[in-house]
Amino acid sequence: MKDRLFFVSSVNDELYYLKDTIFVKFNVKRNGLSTSKLNGGFSRNLQSVFNHHLSQENIDYLENHDVGDYLIQHCWSLNVDSSYTTGLVTLAEMKNVSVAFKTFKNIEVIAITTAGVRTNASRAGDPASYYEENGKFGTINTILLTNVCLAEETLLEAFMTATEAKTVALNDLKIPSQYSNHYATGTGTDGLAVFSNLESDNNLTNAGKHSKLGELIGQAVIDSVKQAVKKQVWISPKSQSNVLVRLNRYGLDINKFYEELDCDKEQFIINLQKEMKKQDNVAIVSSVLNLFDEVENNLIKKDDVLVLAQNIINENCNNYPIKKLLEYWINYFIR
Repeated sequence: MKDRLFFVSSVNDELYYLKDTIFVKFNVKRNGLSTSKLNGGFSRNLQSVFNHHLSQENIDYLENHDVGDYLIQHCWSLNVDSSYTTGLVTLAEMKNVSVAFKTFKNIEVIAITTAGVRTNASRAGDPASYYEENGKFGTINTILLTNVCLAEETLLEAFMTATEAKTVALNDLKIPSQYSNHYATGTGTDGLAVFSNLESDNNLTNAGKHSKLGELIGQAVIDSVKQAVKKQVWISPKSQSNVLVRLNRYGLDINKFYEELDCDKEQFIINLQKEMKKQDNVAIVSSVLNLFDEVENNLIKKDDVLVLAQNIINENCNNYPIKKLLEYWINYFIR
């Protein structure tokens, strides 16, 4: 992808594709909050922000090097002063970036997102994948810009609203955690950078869900995350409307299921392929899995769920492959 300018905000911030990097050059004085290892935390003097794709060579290098040092080196390659920028890193490709632009009267919000969720999606509270004692390093990265002025506490509120909105996008797409039976709330390595405009006379004091600014932040992040996920890993509402995709959240070895079938396996699979995307079958499976969730969250007793799930199948499911799949899942997770 050639270096090029591809977006200009209302306050003339410039967004560039630049050496496997989305680079945002500020043209107003901004304050911000970033999760980066480079000038992370609160800031008032940064002149740019970037999101950088890590190649396999970069990943190998980072096995034995500090992420902050790597980001400084990358700034050198971009001819950018590392003292006045902050940056996020990801395995997602920059060609799959999504930019969502929302406005209301004199308020503007821009969300710039890349997203990969195939292997790293997780839910807050899931079992950890590593234990950190003295420091350690699929990702959803979002850069959020607004043309209004926010104090530090309001920036933090905007940061919280954006984080919640990311979770909404993942739940809307029914993206499962790779570490539990729950839906994902993010990935284990997400990054976020939020910036407001210190030169604006429009000082807003609330970025929560009741405020118009909070609404715009939520809408921009939800739209940008969904579009970025679709571009990077081809997950969309259409791809998620599939019986096997839904069952995969409560994962079992499908090959073992096929081995235990007491019928013609080839014909079973042919019939399943015809049925697995039909809306009524997806709805039935989704209803049964929702009951699984109720048990896992201690909201309904297991014995009651077993009866309810069996009633749903008996009264609504006339398709043999779908019925067999559901009964197999129920026997494993509920009985």
